[in-house]
Order: sequence, then structure tokens, then C-alpha cells
Amino acid sequence: MSKTDVLNRYLFNDRHVRGELVQLSQSYQSIINNHNYPLGVRLLLGELLAATCLLTATLKFEGEITVQLQGDGPVGYMSVNGDNNQKLRGIAKVVEVETANIAHSLKELMGKGNMIITVKPEKGEAYQGVVALDQPTLAQCFSQYFEISAQIPTQVWLFSDDEKQQVAGSLVQLLPDGDGSNENKAQQQDDFQHLAQLTNTIKADEIFSLEAEALLYRLYHQEKVSLFEPQAVSYQCGCSNEKCLSAIAQIEGDEIEKILAEQGKISMTCDYCLTTYDFFNEQLKSFISKDSH
Repeated sequence: MSKTDVLNRYLFNDRHVRGELVQLSQSYQSIINNHNYPLGVRLLLGELLAATCLLTATLKFEGEITVQLQGDGPVGYMSVNGDNNQKLRGIAKVVEVETANIAHSLKELMGKGNMIITVKPEKGEAYQGVVALDQPTLAQCFSQYFEISAQIPTQVWLFSDDEKQQVAGSLVQLLPDGDGSNENKAQQQDDFQHLAQLTNTIKADEIFSLEAEALLYRLYHQEKVSLFEPQAVSYQCGCSNEKCLSAIAQIEGDEIEKILAEQGKISMTCDYCLTTYDFFNEQLKSFISKDSH
């Protein structure tokens, strides 16, 4: 499997700590290529994509996830959604282009805002977590989310390279285990801190150029690490003719007739991939007649 667009999970055998590594290029390029996003927006959207992959891999579920950033800055919102099969898509809504063109940091781009994480399992109830975007970086906001929502010590690192059009991320998380004694807890906390410090030495050029095995050896060669089967990550928009038609079905029949009379067709453009779907009189006959019954 190619080293790009892949998620790797691994376990530190003697440490009660797990890790993840995600490296993306094609899926990221598919998300940004059709949009003329400012540099800072592209980089942050890339980080959000990598972070969503890491987050999804920590959840034992089948279903969908949406991670949305909302703020009062030059970027109104940014969103990545995907599923347990690591099929993802993403979008950003820039409200002040000139300001966004010179903005780089999370705060400059999003202003004051929140990160909203919505998980919709195929079975069971959907749930939502909200954390303020009050940390200097998106990676720190994600670490804080784990701290608050799951109360599991977790550290996240995110990397975004505009020249190579690649993004990547890493996560280290404590796996609470054992007898629950204070001594045991302290040992596990020490293990977690030790591995977080090792992971903190990751350099951007390494995470973009090395395959998982080589990178893990570079970081943790004195540790016993079990690397699991990698999972492919891919871009999937999810828009379709059928979905557009079900949206049109919500419009009143006489309103559809009016649009067709004025424009000769109804056009819908997907916000994510910018594909335009055109529907003409012939395809919409049944929708027009629905109100006359």
C-alpha cells in the first residue's frame, strides 16, 4: 500500500498506550483543488482533515462523524465529515477573503469560536461534543477535547505542507488499565508522558517522507511497538443525482414550474466538489404534477 492516504494504528506493548499516524495527499488535494482557498485556510483545512481521521480511528463505531469549526473570524466555518471506513470530504466557508488572505493562526482565521464534533452511529443514539477554540493550535484543541469529553490523556500533532499538498497527524493516548491503585495510575501517566515526549520530536519532513514503519522506528526504537494492518483513507463527496432530486422533491410543484419557465432547468451545485447537476422538464414532470392530485 502506498504511504500516502493511509492511517496506521499501533500499540506500545509494555506501556498501556496506543498511537495513530495518518499521512494524506490525494484525499487532501481532492478537497482543496476545486476551491480557491487562501493559504491559511488550506493549511487549517488540511489539519482538520488529518485530525478527523485520527479522531474517527479512536472510536469503536460504524457510522458517520462531522467535525465543524465555527467562529466569528474571516472563516465562518470549516467542516470535515466522514465515516468509520475513512471516506472523507471537507469544506470551508470564507466570509472575509482579504483578511483570510493574510491570516495564518487558528485564532486569526476562526476568531472566537467552537469545535463541534457530531457522531452518528448506524445503531444507537447520535451524540455531540463541543469544545472552545481557545488553544493556540488546532492540535491542542483536539487534545483538550479528549481531556474534557473522554477524560483520557491524549496528545495530538498535526502537520500541513502547502507546497507538497500533504497533511499528516499523530496521536498518543493512554489506555487506562490495571488495578486502579495510585501507584499504577502514576506509572501509566509517566509512560504516557514519556511517549508523548518522544512523539514530540517528529519533524514535518519525516512525517511527509517516511513510511509508518521507518518513522515509528525513528521515534520509538527502544520501545516494543505492535503495528496493525493499515487502513486506506479516501475522498468521497457523496453527492448524487438522487440526493439532488430528493431536495427538489421538497419544493412546491408550482414553484418548480416557475423556475423551469424562467430558466429552462433547475441547477444544483454541490458545495463540496462543485459538481453541477442540471434537471429539465422531462425529469421533473412527476414533481410538478404532485400538487395537482
